[in-house]
Amino acid sequence: MPSTSIITPVQVMFFDTDAGGVVHNIAYLRFIETARTLLAVQLGMDWNRMAHTSVYPVVVRTEIDYKRPALLGDELEVHGRLGEATPARFWCHFEIKRPSDGMLLITCQQALAFVEMPSGRPLRLPKGWPNPFAPEVAELNRGEGHKG
Repeated sequence: MPSTSIITPVQVMFFDTDAGGVVHNIAYLRFIETARTLLAVQLGMDWNRMAHTSVYPVVVRTEIDYKRPALLGDELEVHGRLGEATPARFWCHFEIKRPSDGMLLITCQQALAFVEMPSGRPLRLPKGWPNPFAPEVAELNRGEGHKG
């Protein structure tokens, strides 16, 4: 069974910060996007499989709380994990931490749905989600209409 959590290291670069060396709020979302993408790959949703099935996980909601700032040069960790799921959506939860002092900087949760492309048609989560992520998910949902 693939792991439903991930820890992704991040080095804060100059382009992540403002003139004062503080990380821009949007940069945290890029850090989260990287962790979420790597978690998807870990769960079997790599680019080849998504291209083969034409099914992609799409963010439909993001909630983020900024608790403390990260600074230029900080080494951070993005802790991500799968959360609850409904037939039509699943949640991912994230924390961004600075290991050097143990500070929790950011908490975030995102709701995602599977969408068939290029039509943009929402799909139900495959049976047994998240294990296994069925490459046949597109075929299982074809013809059923939107049930989300």
